[in-house]
Amino acid sequence: MVSIDVWNASVDFPIFDAKTRSMKKQVLGKVGGKIGSDTKVPIIEALHDITVSLKEGDRVGLVGHNGAGKSTLLRLLSGIYEPTRGSAKIVGKIAPVFDLGIGMDPEISGLENIIIRGLFLGMTAKQMEKRVDDIAEFTELGDYLQMPLRTYSTGMRVRLALGVVTSIDPEILILDEGIGAVDAAFLAKAKDRLKDLVKRSGILVFASHSDEFLFELCDSAIWMDEGHLKQRGTLRDVLTQYKGRDPFEHMSPENRERFAVATNGGE
Repeated sequence: MVSIDVWNASVDFPIFDAKTRSMKKQVLGKVGGKIGSDTKVPIIEALHDITVSLKEGDRVGLVGHNGAGKSTLLRLLSGIYEPTRGSAKIVGKIAPVFDLGIGMDPEISGLENIIIRGLFLGMTAKQMEKRVDDIAEFTELGDYLQMPLRTYSTGMRVRLALGVVTSIDPEILILDEGIGAVDAAFLAKAKDRLKDLVKRSGILVFASHSDEFLFELCDSAIWMDEGHLKQRGTLRDVLTQYKGRDPFEHMSPENRERFAVATNGGE
């Protein structure tokens, strides 16, 4: 059974200036004593006293302004960062998707990048080879898949990356929104594929600034503010507190009705 359990976790980052980074200056500037024994290094506390427990079936949206600690929390939940204080335990295979372009080589073809990107996300070469035809059909890139990635436009790269990401079978999916450079028709197609991906995932944590995208994929939410977990609850309740308004007010009538039914929060 997949799970993520974080207890009273904090994540600190030391900030080194030119002087504290230079080992030579530290050594030459001291006679006797230990290097750095009296050197004060500023510390940024990116996360403070975070406690979160996630279990199979959880679909959690992550909201907060830029710099609130969302990306750091995603990396903590992925096991990329270890807590400076407190503890974190992750059970399950994680697929962290923070940047759609990570793991892709501009000098090799789109087809070769499908395999490379899949390996980066924890799949095997054989697993990705079985998915190539499906990914190729989804991306609609045709003969461009034979060409080096450097010849692609930004939108074409996003198509390829989305095709790979949405083909995997993660137990824990940690997703940072990175979609927007594709046309509206393809984005709608990608959303359907993302929803299928979420259904195959044991746990989803999804950071996004889009209310409607969050409602597409999540049913609960965490609000981060200045490195603190400010609120956790239903998606609608958290977004209402975070934005100071009911998110349904600005949706189209069709989406409002659809999401109201999905969240049991109909008017």
